[in-house]
Amino acid sequence: MVLFWRTLLAAPVAWRDRNKVFEQFFEIGNASLLMVCILSFFIGGVMALQTGPVLVERGLASAVGGVVGISICKELAPVMMSILIAGRIGSAMAAEIGSMRVYQEIDALRTMNINPIHYLVVPRITAISVALPLLVVFAILVGWLGGIFVCMANNRIEISFQGFVSGLQEVVQMKDVANGVFKSFVFAIIIGVVSCHQGLVTRGGPRGIGRSVTKAVVNSIVLIVIFDYVLTRILLT
Repeated sequence: MVLFWRTLLAAPVAWRDRNKVFEQFFEIGNASLLMVCILSFFIGGVMALQTGPVLVERGLASAVGGVVGISICKELAPVMMSILIAGRIGSAMAAEIGSMRVYQEIDALRTMNINPIHYLVVPRITAISVALPLLVVFAILVGWLGGIFVCMANNRIEISFQGFVSGLQEVVQMKDVANGVFKSFVFAIIIGVVSCHQGLVTRGGPRGIGRSVTKAVVNSIVLIVIFDYVLTRILLT
């Protein structure tokens, strides 16, 4: 919480160091885009495969698109993509900053009168808080495409493209997509703050770096799940 507050106060520095922000942003996007595409496509496919036959057998074929669409945009896309980013990007943040801490590079920054939070933390948190919501929007679209593909290809479902999309439009509203994007924004801040904090408090050489990376990923995932419930409860009121 202290690091989050200090980062929030230093947020205007992000524009001055926008080159570092863009560098981190493109690194997060390029490193994660293919994995996000594969994961979201098969998540949508699995959702359609699990729910489609059950709904079709009960005469609710028109509801398949809505069930798959709402579950992806409000829960599965923001949570699963955040967990993916925590493992891929959060661990890299903790390892990079942790190694700088162990090898006294952060002390050298302070000696040169450079604030480590301004130089290391703010660009990373700013970049991930922009990149993750964009990745989630992409994941939602690809997840819907995966659901459509399975519904059209599976003999037990056999729902047309138009049937899936019409059911999707009846249930999913723009605010549902906005809820998922807002959740991903909060999760991005959690991942960035937790990972940078674990890197800054690293002690004990290479073994300490490994512990910090593990703690960063585990703590991020636990907080994502907890805040997912809290945000869902708030957004449903």
